[in-house]
Amino acid sequence: MLPYKKTLKPFARNLRNNLTNAEIILWSRLRRKQLMGVQFYRQKPIAGYIADFYCASCSLVIELDGDSHYQDDAQEYDRIRDEFMRSMGLRILRFTNQDVEQNLEAVLSKIVENLKSP
Repeated sequence: MLPYKKTLKPFARNLRNNLTNAEIILWSRLRRKQLMGVQFYRQKPIAGYIADFYCASCSLVIELDGDSHYQDDAQEYDRIRDEFMRSMGLRILRFTNQDVEQNLEAVLSKIVENLKSP
């Protein structure tokens, strides 16, 4: 089990109850082991962060980036966060909300490609 800050649990629960449109769309295709029979979790606390989606068996984190992720300070935060998660042996995939909303099949193909590779 990956370490996490217990104080993030209520925040993660709140995020699960208030998903963005893109998160709803992607979750509808990841939940209940629909994609290659692997289990995904949404809004999963990992260390001091909350991953949008996480597959433990593949050590894969999926992040969806909305408009706020394109501000300079947010990009630096994401870079530090990704670097930290990689140091824990996790792989990170990032997609824009627009990618999910307009080209879901391409997003799913990229995820499947990463589920197949070690």
